[in-house]
Amino acid sequence: MRPLRQTPFLLLALLTCSLADAATSAAEVPLSQSERALHVLNRLAYGPRPGALEEVEQMGVKRYIDQQLHPERIPLPADLQARLAALPGLQMTAAQVFVDYGPPSFDPKASKEEQQAARQRAPRDLTPQFHMARLLQATESPRQLEEVMTEFWANHFNIFEGKEWVRYWVGDYEKNAIRPYALGHFRDLLGAVAHHPAMLYYLDNWLSSGAGTPGARGRFKGLNENYARELMELHTLGVDGGYQQADVITLARILSGWTIDVNAMKAGAAPFTFAAQRHDEAPKVFLGKPLAASGYQEGEAALDILASHPSTARFISTQLVQYFVSDQPDPALVQKLAQTFLATRGDIRAVLKSLFDSPQFWARSNYQTQFKTPYQFVISALRAGDIPVRNSKPVNGALGQFGMPLYGWLTPEGYKYSEAAWLNPDALLRRINFAGNLVNGKSPIARAEGDPVPSNAEARPVDPQQLLRTLGPALSPQTATRITSAPGNMQAGLILGSPDFMKR
Repeated sequence: MRPLRQTPFLLLALLTCSLADAATSAAEVPLSQSERALHVLNRLAYGPRPGALEEVEQMGVKRYIDQQLHPERIPLPADLQARLAALPGLQMTAAQVFVDYGPPSFDPKASKEEQQAARQRAPRDLTPQFHMARLLQATESPRQLEEVMTEFWANHFNIFEGKEWVRYWVGDYEKNAIRPYALGHFRDLLGAVAHHPAMLYYLDNWLSSGAGTPGARGRFKGLNENYARELMELHTLGVDGGYQQADVITLARILSGWTIDVNAMKAGAAPFTFAAQRHDEAPKVFLGKPLAASGYQEGEAALDILASHPSTARFISTQLVQYFVSDQPDPALVQKLAQTFLATRGDIRAVLKSLFDSPQFWARSNYQTQFKTPYQFVISALRAGDIPVRNSKPVNGALGQFGMPLYGWLTPEGYKYSEAAWLNPDALLRRINFAGNLVNGKSPIARAEGDPVPSNAEARPVDPQQLLRTLGPALSPQTATRITSAPGNMQAGLILGSPDFMKR
């Protein structure tokens, strides 16, 4: 299939007419059964796979939502389990990965070239495995809400894989600090993140020491406020959450000594340790609450305060409404979720249930209105086209071109989910070309690295009629009519490159 950039007039007409159709369809008519099925598949999942719409319609959206809220009740396909088990980097502990791929594995007597080659082992061997694990589960797992919330929280508690040691721990961070708590209690999730070496290293808390403490020397000399600031501004209270710079300093003092033990990792032990000799032992007042000097327990007490704070409830609820309902969050819905958050002590499952039961979630004004992020677009296209991920590199390459590579956001606020962040002419053209190349039966995503490109006779392009059945009401009748009037070899690409498919 030729790149769609060669058909500008057809695409321009399709884009213009589809956007005009969308502008005239805002009447508050209740969603039909098939629209409700599509809605939950687009919001609680990464879009429909072949047969999913019919399956959800048959079981009913309420049963589907309840099922997704309890992923432990949904068995994982044997093939998916086998493919995940075949990723050796994902089976290693954080300590094992560090010892085998990190500085302990570097030969100090090696040449500069050999040392550089040793440093490249992790990005060459580990990174594709961690990316593959995420992509396999996002595209293949029937526990779709777990995948959506894993991505949501991994972005909320963002780390950047390009920062030195963080690269070794990206897979373990998502597997053991994020995924198990994605639908659990927020306090447990907050604690798992705070103790993980990826976060300790990324935001430098592992270096932080109380001023004048016995262990404050060398690279551990001095208080580091990075994690304390982001813990309040981005992870819990929000920028307007009612804290002051004095609270940032106090929290940094509270968390002084929360660090990474390199020697323990070499012995096979867990990375996290509390270095009492580097902890500020003076009494503290945090967010107006006195904290007695209690060493490590001060940090746990501070996490308790943050997790149960009304500002945290409001901040997390706002972000959930923006992700699942609308870029412009309804204050009444935010307040309702915040109350649920506080009443259930941060039960994420209960908060989501309240959200999915809300009239705002089901309003037609919030149906097919959110512009997909690059990640949502790519994953939903792979699912809709039933295209297996055999090579993670071209997927992340495409995400990189779109501005959203996996674990690739440098700063701690993570990627934005809003339409304003992603909708622009260049992005649309890139998506259209990605769609055209994805469906032609020769995509490198669907074959293992090094496998030959299929011949024209061997290629199995995506069937546009099957794609239309898979997506159901995602495409308006007007858009579907325009696409089916195009040449047959262009239709599947036009479907996945259409403005309708870019919405969820």
